[in-house]
Amino acid sequence: MTHPLLDLAPLTAAHFAAIEDRVARLLGTRQDVVIMQGEALLPLEGAIRATAGPGTTALNVITGPYGQTFGNWLRDCGATVIDLAVPFHTAVTAEQIRAAFAEHPEIDFVSLVHAEAATGNTNPVAEIGEVVREHGALFYLDAVASIGAEPVLPDAWGVDLCVIGAQKAMGGPAGVSAVSVSERAWARMTANPNAPRRSYLSLLDWKERWIDAGRTSLLHAPAQLEMLALQACVERIEAEGPQAVMARHAAAAAATRAGALALGGGLEPYVHEAAEAAPVATTLRAPSGVVASELVTRALESDPALPLAAGGGALAKEMIRVNHYGPDATPGAVRASLAALGAALTEKGLAVDLDAARRAAEAAWQ
Repeated sequence: MTHPLLDLAPLTAAHFAAIEDRVARLLGTRQDVVIMQGEALLPLEGAIRATAGPGTTALNVITGPYGQTFGNWLRDCGATVIDLAVPFHTAVTAEQIRAAFAEHPEIDFVSLVHAEAATGNTNPVAEIGEVVREHGALFYLDAVASIGAEPVLPDAWGVDLCVIGAQKAMGGPAGVSAVSVSERAWARMTANPNAPRRSYLSLLDWKERWIDAGRTSLLHAPAQLEMLALQACVERIEAEGPQAVMARHAAAAAATRAGALALGGGLEPYVHEAAEAAPVATTLRAPSGVVASELVTRALESDPALPLAAGGGALAKEMIRVNHYGPDATPGAVRASLAALGAALTEKGLAVDLDAARRAAEAAWQ
């Protein structure tokens, strides 16, 4: 039996390094970039465990479920954690970050999610980065959902640890991820006696055995198919142009929001302000008396491939997500999602205007 995904020649260290270089160019960074062989939770957890410990005072910003996870990891490491939680229908502000530093000047680590696909908000990282730099804290950023959908600029924003994954706006594989690491972050890891070593979580292993050794010998056999898929999705973004890819996501978000408002039936944007809504996914609040997960289930019966999902956990009762990212950042995917939601609302006895939704979405797509 032969198959194009089988019996491939081993991925060389030079090829691996070349893919890292392309990811670095996508991020516009001169920092070290490490591609890790697992879903983005691997570098997200590894970076926290490498840089945080009993002497760390961390400001952990919570604008969705991932911020809650980061706080748990930081506490596991022995860090003192100051949670700054804002309602999931909004974004954190630089002023709130500044106020936290004023109240707790001992903060030396800030963890933040750029775009929360789970809740549909996005945070002003550039403005927050200025505040973090003023106070000299280490800046850790989860840009897994935002990369490809909106600018991610770790160097310009002063981000010390920027984690990305390819499975959302980049339209790539979920089984491989990357993190850019500043010199300050490497120094923090080296000084941390509890940083993972001889571990799959270890970033220091990658630095010493891969980067410092000239990127000539890999630590272990790479996830070859995922690496080749990552290369392919970066090449596709380069061919289309990063600005064009981001513009497509922004247009999909604007069209979905406008179409949902025009559709009626009691649907409304979950994130109140359009400026705080993430380009990667639009979240909608279900009408009063309607369970969001049931509405989504009915909408998907018409086409299970539609990029629709209910919110996670307790949000399943009230939140609908339109995941218009990657290959679904298209006018067709937005129209089909709105039409399916409209049909499901009609079955619930709610009045909708599909033509108005279509016209609004088309007008908003720019």
